[in-house]
Amino acid sequence: MLLSPHRSLHTLLYSNIFMGSKHLLKCTPCTIPILSSSPFHHVHSCRLLFKPCPPKPIYVSPHFLMKNYGFCNIPHARVSKPVDEVGHVEKETVDPVQFEVLKEKLKKEGIDCTTCVAGQYNRMLCPVCKGGQSMEMSLSLFITADGGRSMWMCFRAKCGWRGSLQAFTDVRTYGGVNSTLKVTPKRSITEESLGLEPLCDELLAYFAERMISGETLRRNAVMQKSGRELAIAFTYRRNGKLVNCKYRDINKRFWQERDAEKILYGLDDVKESSDIIIVEGEIDKLSMEEAGFRNCVSVPDGAPQKVSNKELPSIDKDTKYQYLWNCKEYLDKASRIILATDADPPGQALAEELARRLGRERCWRVRWPKKNEFDVCKDANEVLSYFGSDILKAVIESAELYPIRGLFSFRDYFNEIDGYYHCSIGYELGVSTGWKSLDQLYNIMPGELTVVTGVPNSGKSEWIDALMCNLNESEGWRFALCSMENNVRSHARKLLEKHIKKPFFNTRYGESVERMTVEDLERGKEWLNDTFHLIRCEDDCLPSIKWVLELAKAAVLRHGVRGLVIDPYNELDHQRSPSQTETEYVSQMLTKIKRFAQHHSCHVWFVAHPRQLHHWIGGPPNLYDISGSAHFINKCDNGIVIHRNRDPQAGPMDQVQVCVRKVRNKVIGSIGDAFLSYNRVTGEFRDNDEPSQKSVHQQ
Repeated sequence: MLLSPHRSLHTLLYSNIFMGSKHLLKCTPCTIPILSSSPFHHVHSCRLLFKPCPPKPIYVSPHFLMKNYGFCNIPHARVSKPVDEVGHVEKETVDPVQFEVLKEKLKKEGIDCTTCVAGQYNRMLCPVCKGGQSMEMSLSLFITADGGRSMWMCFRAKCGWRGSLQAFTDVRTYGGVNSTLKVTPKRSITEESLGLEPLCDELLAYFAERMISGETLRRNAVMQKSGRELAIAFTYRRNGKLVNCKYRDINKRFWQERDAEKILYGLDDVKESSDIIIVEGEIDKLSMEEAGFRNCVSVPDGAPQKVSNKELPSIDKDTKYQYLWNCKEYLDKASRIILATDADPPGQALAEELARRLGRERCWRVRWPKKNEFDVCKDANEVLSYFGSDILKAVIESAELYPIRGLFSFRDYFNEIDGYYHCSIGYELGVSTGWKSLDQLYNIMPGELTVVTGVPNSGKSEWIDALMCNLNESEGWRFALCSMENNVRSHARKLLEKHIKKPFFNTRYGESVERMTVEDLERGKEWLNDTFHLIRCEDDCLPSIKWVLELAKAAVLRHGVRGLVIDPYNELDHQRSPSQTETEYVSQMLTKIKRFAQHHSCHVWFVAHPRQLHHWIGGPPNLYDISGSAHFINKCDNGIVIHRNRDPQAGPMDQVQVCVRKVRNKVIGSIGDAFLSYNRVTGEFRDNDEPSQKSVHQQ
């Protein structure tokens, strides 16, 4: 086959593609290329003519390139017009009237095609997915050359919104990536075709009992269905045109016209409103008008039984709430939306579902007043019937911001602040440690984290055990113990000795002090069982902090535990990813512990050993010496160093120095040192009564 001077290789390739098998051709084909300044456009603008004398021009329509409303993968490729035998293009002009109608319809779908050109593919931001985080111009819109029809598709995989509209037919099609588009024609209805007529005296009297006037009924075109049985007809209108009708009979049975468009009742009343009230029923909308609020609409389908726990569906799949998206252009103009749904659980579930779709940040809610000592008014009409229009108006005017999870105002906490001021909550000033010298520096506040450190064998665990015994004796607190360095029997012995104030054994350390009796032991065992709950791994695995906190939560809820001891840090299983530094891990771990403490009003003591002190000269270490991270002092509420005297020349060997190195809350203490004496026989800590060893205060 010879190529003509004007016939390119690309033209030949496209000839083969569109002509199909050579066995189907009975004569030699030729092409007349459409010249263009763009080589790319030239290739895709060629059309084939079969010689001699084709019966009519061959036109490859956009529908050929859009199977199931899919799109050609050539962006912005101009769709060519039919080519006659001498190579002239039949120009199809845009009909300006239908093009403007089509633009208005697209605008209602959220597609702004002001700058779009008919006969081309236009790229823009998808109104459904907003282009994702990158705000990608992922929506491809094609408008036919005459401006009469549009087709669009979003190419983002997580969206895939697509559809089609025609200018002069009320036909819309929608779909997603994996869905089949369905045509959903809407019925055209009139009052005559539905057999509607003015309300009879009986129905007027019914509304009068509910405080709805005839004037309000006439303005809202409330009618009745003709027939033997009475049925109220609530007419749904858009721009004055009847688009749907909902019926209610004397048995409170509801139904609607089939294949009619779902919209909000009273839609025309909120056309230009910046404030919109949404209620749950048509009579509630009429009641709002009696209170002076015309900017009110009602949902057409009632309320769900509960809030859905699923993610919000895409617009095309949100069938139950399609009436919101059909009225989107009205709702988008509102800066404040008051949700005045019913007070029962379904009504509150409806409010939540509406807020999820409309945006909680611009939603408000009402609190219906009590109609008697026990019951709350259910809805707007019940408030109107019981208290009148003035009270209903006051209820709406006192609407409050719709709560957003995690966002609060101080008003939400005024009761708690008042209780804090009047010391009626409990433990506002902390709980005494049981040692007067230490109470000046450190008190126990529920919901806080105390990090305790000290060199090995300085008495950290012994001091915490003694502190727990004091808190149990004075306040009745119970504790959860995650003490990995102690076996159960040894830990029980230490706690029993401090509680009973007698040695467990009568040998060695017991000296000549009388040993606790069997009766003491039995009482002590009951005390142990009632006061402490153990968190321990039953195998040889190390516990993770998540595992510990989950069991501690169970102990709080089941046994009323007020304190948790984790002793020590280095005995935990630190499950951190290879990409995470120890500093990052410690910060995350301490955050989890603090949240647990605050949420459950439980004080946590966390024992952490200092790193190896190569140049230690015998003094107490610093909190920054803790092995692992400086976050131990940065994130804790209180930081304490326990130090035992090891030098006979420096003072009594039974003297223990409690160094309070951090107190976040000045109400419960301050930085300083307190000195206690340690009784080795019973494990008790007592205030040191010598004047020279009183606590030293530092502000």
